[in-house]
Amino acid sequence: MIAPAKAKNFRLQTSGVEEFCRKRGIRKLSLFGSFIRDDYSSETSDVDVLAEFLPGALRGIGWDYFGYGHELSQILGKKVDFCSRLDPRVRTLIEDELVPLYEQA
Repeated sequence: MIAPAKAKNFRLQTSGVEEFCRKRGIRKLSLFGSFIRDDYSSETSDVDVLAEFLPGALRGIGWDYFGYGHELSQILGKKVDFCSRLDPRVRTLIEDELVPLYEQA
């Protein structure tokens, strides 16, 4: 299920996000960072994305993981900084600004 954006009017091509997440075992995909704040620049900023995977989804995935950001960039039409782990101190700082883009029903 594609979650509605709760902040500003995002200009992202989201067709294909649900399929991307299901195929890779992503339970939740959230936006954070400058893209959802007022300091985003289409010329210099990327879209920060946090993926939360289902248990075992990354087992045996190997190098394919490193292509997920590029694949998602093609789907969204913007450069993506894809991550699935954040330092706990960073996670605390961005916790309130996370905007779900996809969440498994």
